[in-house]
Amino acid sequence: MATADDLLSDALRLPPEERIRLAHELLLSLEAESEDPDAEAEWARELERRAQDVIGGKVKLVSLEEARHQVAEHLERLRRKR
Repeated sequence: MATADDLLSDALRLPPEERIRLAHELLLSLEAESEDPDAEAEWARELERRAQDVIGGKVKLVSLEEARHQVAEHLERLRRKR
């Protein structure tokens, strides 16, 4: 039987599209194993809370471009701290 290291080594030799598909399938398998019957209701409550925060003006929305820029800046600051 192959070890996780053997499988990883083989997987890293796959073309990018196949690695993406494999990673996606692995993540889906984890989600299926950890399904919480209350999770859907909890997510619905969280989405409602977030929507109300937007409607009520409690949060400031930014474009995807700005969000990416902010994340990139944050990651760069973290890298410099190392």
